[in-house]
Amino acid sequence: MQRGTSTRTGAEKQATGKRLTGVVVPVGALRGRGSMGVGEFPDLADFALLCTKMGLRLIQLLPVNDTGYESSPYSSLTAFGLHPLYLRIEDLPEFARADAAVQAKIAEAGRQHEKEPRFSHHQILRAKMEILRDIYAANRADIAKKAAPGGSLAAWIEANSWVRGYAVYRRLKEANGEKSWKEWPEHRTVSAGDIEALWNDAQLRGEHLFWAWLQEALDTQFGAAAQAIADAGIVLEGDLPILMNEDSSDVWAHPELFIQDLSAGAPPDMYSPDGQNWGFPIYNWEAQAADNYAWWRNRLAVAGKYYKAYRIDHVLGFFRIWASSRFDYSSALGRYIPYAPLTGSDLKKLGFDKSRIRWASQPHIPTGELWDALRANWGNLFNEAEIAAAADKIFAKALSRVNNEELWLFKKKIRGEKDIDALGLHPAVRTYLFHAWHNRIFMEYERGKFFPIWYYRNSRAYNSLSEPEKQTLEALLEKRRVKSEKVWEAQGKKLLSVLVESSPMLPCAEDLGAVPACVPRVLGKLKILGLRVTRWFRRWDQDGQPYVPFEEYPELSVCTPAVHDSSTVREWWEREANQEQFSGFIGVPSLPRVYNPGTAKMVLMKTATARSRFRVFQLQDLLHLSPQWYSADPAAERVNVPGTSNEFNWTWRLPASIAAIGKDKDLIRAVLELTRVKAAKKRKE
Repeated sequence: MQRGTSTRTGAEKQATGKRLTGVVVPVGALRGRGSMGVGEFPDLADFALLCTKMGLRLIQLLPVNDTGYESSPYSSLTAFGLHPLYLRIEDLPEFARADAAVQAKIAEAGRQHEKEPRFSHHQILRAKMEILRDIYAANRADIAKKAAPGGSLAAWIEANSWVRGYAVYRRLKEANGEKSWKEWPEHRTVSAGDIEALWNDAQLRGEHLFWAWLQEALDTQFGAAAQAIADAGIVLEGDLPILMNEDSSDVWAHPELFIQDLSAGAPPDMYSPDGQNWGFPIYNWEAQAADNYAWWRNRLAVAGKYYKAYRIDHVLGFFRIWASSRFDYSSALGRYIPYAPLTGSDLKKLGFDKSRIRWASQPHIPTGELWDALRANWGNLFNEAEIAAAADKIFAKALSRVNNEELWLFKKKIRGEKDIDALGLHPAVRTYLFHAWHNRIFMEYERGKFFPIWYYRNSRAYNSLSEPEKQTLEALLEKRRVKSEKVWEAQGKKLLSVLVESSPMLPCAEDLGAVPACVPRVLGKLKILGLRVTRWFRRWDQDGQPYVPFEEYPELSVCTPAVHDSSTVREWWEREANQEQFSGFIGVPSLPRVYNPGTAKMVLMKTATARSRFRVFQLQDLLHLSPQWYSADPAAERVNVPGTSNEFNWTWRLPASIAAIGKDKDLIRAVLELTRVKAAKKRKE
């Protein structure tokens, strides 16, 4: 891995230091020339010309790394390799020698997929990979020559050393039916030497070169598109997900850089009462520091070949990450890492002896409560004897009695929700035991180290405390929170400083959610742009939760009315917004209830007055400035619906080709007007 630092060049500072209006678009959404049903890297050059007509000076992309057959761009198989889905096969040098059968396959794929309203990630990728295999097989000898010493592919591999581990991993993954590396019968645990030996295996060399050849072609096409965008005077902004998929070449090849027995996610909130468990490992920052964060520095160097700015997804993870046990499905029993824990000594000072510590940190189930739960669920279906038999089964499989009391603990073999699930109990019983598993004040995640669970105030143990005990405990927890925030600030400043000093790209942070006070301080000191989503940027602690005026948006920010995980502005306006409140906020009380180009103009023009450095709009939201591009159902224009997994997510496409949209003079005129809006002036106190 590479080491070293770099500073921003004068040209890049000039480009990203200006107040810009931009657009957010997934590459796959573009409809270009000769498409196979999905956007490709060369389409970005044509899209840049359209953006130039519209006066847009920034293009922000979703992640473009290889995710295999998983459509979510935030679930990548590599931090470095690009997605073959976005390769234009016809632009390959080898395509000129393709036979009629290959050309027919491309034409058929185009006919099959081009008219679809959303693209089929899996089917199109499968078709492309089959065609690419055919082309590679027909040109294998020539490609092998290029991979020999002195050849162009050999030079590219030498300059992109990450590709060796990636190629070995992709070959093994394909050979194992695309299963996770944790399910492979062999090569689950490898050293750098093992990977090098596999790469150099003469019998496997052709397979490995296929993936290297593919990545060189992707790099060439994306690099050319990025250069065309830069030549058009447009800033290209990338998206770097902070976390890596557990099933990725990076975690497989560099397990020392990750803590795999914990799963990253988000704590409970009003939308996800059990929290979010993303299934991604967390970083081992101590191990990363040992080689001066070479993996991150190398990642930024690769991204810097294409981008002048980049979005740091979930920047809070650099300060502290919410992590839960791999034995749980939910993250209700998660904890912040790092965190200043309560210790056994702390609890003893509060008057907790050994039995009370157990009472507070292990869920206790009264016999009667279990019986009540069974009767409530099954009383109309089973008689008392049948319920008793079910109770006996639960006691035998899951619980251990506390002395001779009518009180039960989970058996020691139960480590989390997955172990409860594996007992094969009735779904109603399983649900009850899941809730019981969460019923505690603390999680003792290491011997003598305790973290307060999210819902500790609802627990049986907490409500058994006296009021003075509760007050004393709350005071101690607040001290630990304050102490932890100092740790978070120090860690965030250290890690983000590494990113800032390692790349000339301008960093932009996705800092949504419950943000500790230290986060904006650090971002401000490091000149990192934060994110302000209009519908969520409000004074939540005030009556009526008023919107923050656009003139009060910080200059070091990116303002947007919608993001890929939210509804579009149109759907929000028609189905979610308090229209009267928002109309009053922007000073246009007569906005129509049904979204139309006039409404879109008023909402977007007001948003464009934000004092933020960048004002970016989803392409769908800009298209609503013209009546031509409205979908019958506004929900159909979303990119993603969080918490769902289906073929809809991440597959949105433009309603027409780039060329056709470029002929819409009314749209171009409306977007041009939007880009010329000046920032609102700060009110004088």
